[in-house]
Amino acid sequence: MTKTVLPGGTLGVLGSGQLGRMFAIAARRMGYRVHVLSPDTDTPTGQVADVEVTAKYDDLDAVAQFAESVDVVTFEFENVPLETVNVVNEKVPVRPAGRVLHTTQHRLREKTFLRDHGFPVPQFHAIGELSDLESAPDGLLPGVLKTAAWGYDGKGQAKVANREELRKAWTEELKQEAILEELVRFEKEFSVVAARGVDGKVHCYAPIENLHVNHILDVSISPGRLSDKASAEAVEIATAVLTELDVVGVLCVEFFLAPGDRLLINELAPRPHNSGHLTIDSHVTCQFEQQVRAICGLPLGSTDQLRPSAMINLLGDVWEPGTPNWEAACENSAVKLHLYGKHEPRIGRKMGHLTVTAASVDLAAEEAAAAKQRLFS
Repeated sequence: MTKTVLPGGTLGVLGSGQLGRMFAIAARRMGYRVHVLSPDTDTPTGQVADVEVTAKYDDLDAVAQFAESVDVVTFEFENVPLETVNVVNEKVPVRPAGRVLHTTQHRLREKTFLRDHGFPVPQFHAIGELSDLESAPDGLLPGVLKTAAWGYDGKGQAKVANREELRKAWTEELKQEAILEELVRFEKEFSVVAARGVDGKVHCYAPIENLHVNHILDVSISPGRLSDKASAEAVEIATAVLTELDVVGVLCVEFFLAPGDRLLINELAPRPHNSGHLTIDSHVTCQFEQQVRAICGLPLGSTDQLRPSAMINLLGDVWEPGTPNWEAACENSAVKLHLYGKHEPRIGRKMGHLTVTAASVDLAAEEAAAAKQRLFS
């Protein structure tokens, strides 16, 4: 029988960015203690955790000692070595399990798993050596060449129009195991954030529509502007993905909406997701509380939405003209400001976000954009 970790217990987090920070805030609100391990110090998560352990993920002695101080461990980003997770799992449960991390931290393994289990994915071709470039099907060009591992926010990928560009991109830029995917002419990008408990029950949030700029999420709105058919199918697919992977925790399924309401899975994130940040202010239970509930063995919370909402990311670019005008942004009493405690704003770095709830998603998106614009006044 799986032991329930009750409030008063100690939760461990591998990784110390903003996702861990918001998880820790939710956990402490529920009466848990939080310990975090990462190679850095004074981190977004560490600033709100009870204990911050600074150690490299491959320092397995430090990892084992960290695991002995907690009751259960989760992770807040995918780039944690599997060996690290396995060491922790010898001491306490890791949720989601290491096999989920192993599948989702590698694009080729992820796409192969999804395809082999009958889930809709873009066509793809594995590239491990030079000869694989020549054997790529003609139907995948033009396409998108992506590194198999360690990619995020558009890093480690390039659009290629023909075989000459494919060869150049792989031999001169990526130079590692990669995956060539068909270029999907999608109408929208959206995501379904879902949680699965130790009892196997899955709770999905309604699909969230996502708008990107330079491959980085810019705006998310909920509920997404999708047909009832597409929404229902997306929730059904997400539920099946979490079940097939045997996830305990939170996982986000990112989708392309192709013409004719055709859905394709773009990728999986085995953790809370940037698009789900708006659940903090607009839903009965936010994605981070769901993560706490799931990994601790508590019943999952309601995913009902209280009001339409929009979330807009604040990147380091916002600081380029000078200190943002926070007072002006907060003139709208519906604006919620979330900053992550990062000390150095850099171009493209996620520093925080604004959320607005309103009578409609269109109005929420307009007011979020206006609040961001006032930061420059």
